[in-house]
Amino acid sequence: MDERRRIVSVFLDEKSVGRRSPEIEHDRAVAIFDLLEENYFAPVNEELGPFILHLSLEENRLRVDVCDEGDMEIFDFNIPLSNFRSVIKDYFFICESYYEAIKAASPSKIEAIDMGRRSVHNEGSEILSERLKQYVEVDFDTARRLFTLICVLHIR
Repeated sequence: MDERRRIVSVFLDEKSVGRRSPEIEHDRAVAIFDLLEENYFAPVNEELGPFILHLSLEENRLRVDVCDEGDMEIFDFNIPLSNFRSVIKDYFFICESYYEAIKAASPSKIEAIDMGRRSVHNEGSEILSERLKQYVEVDFDTARRLFTLICVLHIR
């Protein structure tokens, strides 16, 4: 793994984040852990890392501050979230169904809902990857984990 093209720390703007359920907090923690374990993050301006990211929501836009290891900002960018609205809404809906199903549904029903959840999550990740490519190149797993964090930021 090339240390110069990876994220080593990520922070969510706590002012952007609302009250989180234990399930959402768990998803956030897992996404951050997995992201830091393995990711690919290569700015198109050819800056080299490792990088620290600060993610926040500002006026219906995702703000990404990209910093060096000393947490000094290298560059930042904003992505409109209007393209994500429906997929995030779908993702929240299916996650609620999944968390309810875990409590009482049959294993086959839980598996079916989880497959749908992964499909919607993949769709959001592909949209995010497409929107990021003018600023940074990421691999699919990095996009998936960042999409999870964007969803966490949306919870009010």
